[in-house]
Amino acid sequence: MEIGDLRAGAVETAVNYLTTPPAPMAERAHVLRDATLQRIRENRYRPDELADLYSTVGRLSGVLAYALLDLGSPAEAMRHAEATVRCAERAGDLDLAAWAAGTQSLIARFQGDYPLALQHARRGLRWTGSGHGTGEARLRCGEAQCLANLGDAQGAYASLNLAEHAREHVGADAPGLFGFSVAKQSYYTGSSLIWLDGDQDARRAIVSATSAITAWRAAPPEERALKDERLAQVYIATAHALLRDVEGAAETVRPLLSLSGEERISWIGKRMGRLADLLSDPHYRGNHTAAELIVAIRDLSGGA
Repeated sequence: MEIGDLRAGAVETAVNYLTTPPAPMAERAHVLRDATLQRIRENRYRPDELADLYSTVGRLSGVLAYALLDLGSPAEAMRHAEATVRCAERAGDLDLAAWAAGTQSLIARFQGDYPLALQHARRGLRWTGSGHGTGEARLRCGEAQCLANLGDAQGAYASLNLAEHAREHVGADAPGLFGFSVAKQSYYTGSSLIWLDGDQDARRAIVSATSAITAWRAAPPEERALKDERLAQVYIATAHALLRDVEGAAETVRPLLSLSGEERISWIGKRMGRLADLLSDPHYRGNHTAAELIVAIRDLSGGA
């Protein structure tokens, strides 16, 4: 494959990832990445093409990081995210380096290591100072998620405000998986606020996650982030549970209980598990809707 074809293949894979289950995306990324690496190893490039090749390898490694995380292999995902950082540095691709740091933070959050996740998010900010991409907004939102999980409500609010400020200076967004749209930022806001204790935070989480879903559903089919859209539904249901609205939680999450195995990415199992834990609170004792929903969630996780 020619270098232009490899680059175009990486972009297409990043776009397709939004609407395609992770396993076939991982297979495609592996093939394209290996072909790109082979060109580098065999010195089949002009000197001015090497940075482009490393950027392409980095993006394909980034797709692999996301796919492996969605498939439930965070350690392998982190290995590919680290490779993305190295390739971005060799290519001088600051936007990709910032994205990779944000993805390392994401993987650490999946593993529940919020101090490490916070370190990754803040380290990534060093690559955002001179550009007009979405890297800072994404990293600030990741920072907010970390701080919310660590119980620092004021810090989380401050980071979300900084993300909004960064959004005002965004020039162009990257395609597909490497972008950070307004909808995605609303989604991150909701997924931060559901870790805080206040009813006002839960209500704001519902508004933010609903806004993200509305924007995605109004977008062209190829731009709908289906995995995130489903997770946003879980976050809305979680916020309803925090507000003691079990019927609202059940109504929101019920469509997800019939997802096929390949559609049930690891994040859904993890966040649905938290919802089941919330519904196990003594407050819901004797509530048939809560009991039925817990059973359905546990069955879904067992069959994943």
